[in-house]
Amino acid sequence: MIPLLLLSMFTQPAMTANAETDLGLTVDAAILIDAESGKILYEQNAETSLGIASMTKMMTEYLLLDAIKEGTITWEQEYRVTDYTYKLSQNRALSNVPLRADGSYTIRELYDAMAIYSANAATVAIAETIAGTETEFIKLMNKKAKELGLEGYKFVNSTGLNNADLLGMHPSGTGAEDENVMPAKSVAKLAYHLLKDHPEVLETSNIPKKVFREGTDDAIKMENWNFMLPGLVYEYAGVDGLKTGTTDFAGHCFTGTAVRNDKRLIAVVMKAVDSEGVGSYKARFDATAKLFDYGFGQFSNQEIIPANYVFKGQKTIPVTKGKEDKVNIAVKDSLSFMIKSNEKDLYVPKLVLDKKEIEADVKEGTVVGKLVLERSEGSDYGFIDGSELTLDVVTTDSVERASGFSLFFQGIGNFFGNLWGSVTGFIGGLF
Repeated sequence: MIPLLLLSMFTQPAMTANAETDLGLTVDAAILIDAESGKILYEQNAETSLGIASMTKMMTEYLLLDAIKEGTITWEQEYRVTDYTYKLSQNRALSNVPLRADGSYTIRELYDAMAIYSANAATVAIAETIAGTETEFIKLMNKKAKELGLEGYKFVNSTGLNNADLLGMHPSGTGAEDENVMPAKSVAKLAYHLLKDHPEVLETSNIPKKVFREGTDDAIKMENWNFMLPGLVYEYAGVDGLKTGTTDFAGHCFTGTAVRNDKRLIAVVMKAVDSEGVGSYKARFDATAKLFDYGFGQFSNQEIIPANYVFKGQKTIPVTKGKEDKVNIAVKDSLSFMIKSNEKDLYVPKLVLDKKEIEADVKEGTVVGKLVLERSEGSDYGFIDGSELTLDVVTTDSVERASGFSLFFQGIGNFFGNLWGSVTGFIGGLF
């Protein structure tokens, strides 16, 4: 007979990613970062690839805004509706603005529909405009993802829909049931670079409501699916973006951004559920609000290391063949990032020199090593772009090379110094 205790080990339900955390989040994954520095403030299961649904559209937005900046696409450019986008747009069970089979639409109209209303056919129309076909557009998505250093991603379409919803017209080379996936960390990294490279995205993502083709027979009211925007049901002060996502596979997801007192945060939640384990719009916005409350309430930007910082234990480094036998060293730049107000003293600077000594001629500003910042206790999540808590250590003076005559006598001094050291060492060894 199996002992009762041992049996219970097999029969108890496994812990899931939805388990309560110290922030009370019931999500499959979450991450919170400082939008300015990319410092990660919190993460939960952030490196597991999960469904991203319409958060995919952030990549489509990125590529469109790239094309606009490069001048290969213009806002006034007209798109002629294809059979694919026409048929897809007629499915109102999906998020869509219906397109006329014989219609043409400006890129600005399609972009607004995508960014505000998450319109799927409009998104495919943008992909076709940029790359000719959605199949070719996926190649651009993968290329950009690689450039940005994203990991764990898989793109099978431009929208984030399940391929099964694409009426058998899904991109070639992808499966009929495929769906886009990415870890929360990569989603946050995509949003981080989108805001850095194209901050104008917020000019559209912050619009709560707009009418598509206002004043025409095709006019349709579009309400932003980001219900945390001003005037909407889960309004949160400072929220102005960025992208929601919902499918059966991905659950209720959201990449949100908010700014308060010049401090901008980016939060990602994936497959959010309520206390009963049921996914909903409210669940994802509640989880996001908890992340924002945590970030705005407990973190502030602080200078950890000032510029020209000097290590008390080593203010100089030896110099050989120089007019001086040492040179002053200091940290070149300052280091500031967002941390909890009471954790500044947990970060301890450590000096790591490239060499124990350097040879003259030494120029001011020569890099001789690194300041490495180590945390004495607890975890530091690092930065979203993978950068480290390091600063260059440089020389703060110049040391000219000694003349040949001086080097001759230095050599003699070193010879007899080494000889005397060997003799005293030998004699000492006798006793």
